[in-house]
Amino acid sequence: MTEKIIQLVMFFAAIDIVAPPNSYAYLDPGTGSFALQIIIGVLFAVAFAVKTFWFRIKSFLGRLISRKTEYK
Repeated sequence: MTEKIIQLVMFFAAIDIVAPPNSYAYLDPGTGSFALQIIIGVLFAVAFAVKTFWFRIKSFLGRLISRKTEYK
C-alpha cells in the first residue's frame, strides 16, 4: 500500500517537473521558419556525416553481418 502511494507521488512529481507553467510569451512568425532552418540544417549535417564516413559505416556493418553468418 505504501509502495503504491510513493509511486503515485513520484508520478505526479515527475509530471509537475515536466509540465511547464503557463508562459505568456510572444512567438513571432519568424520563429517557425527559424525552427525549420535548424531542422533542415541538422538533417544536412547528418547526411554529410553519413556521406563522409560511408566506407567506415559500410565496413562496420559488413563485419557485423559476417560475424552473424559465421556462427550459424
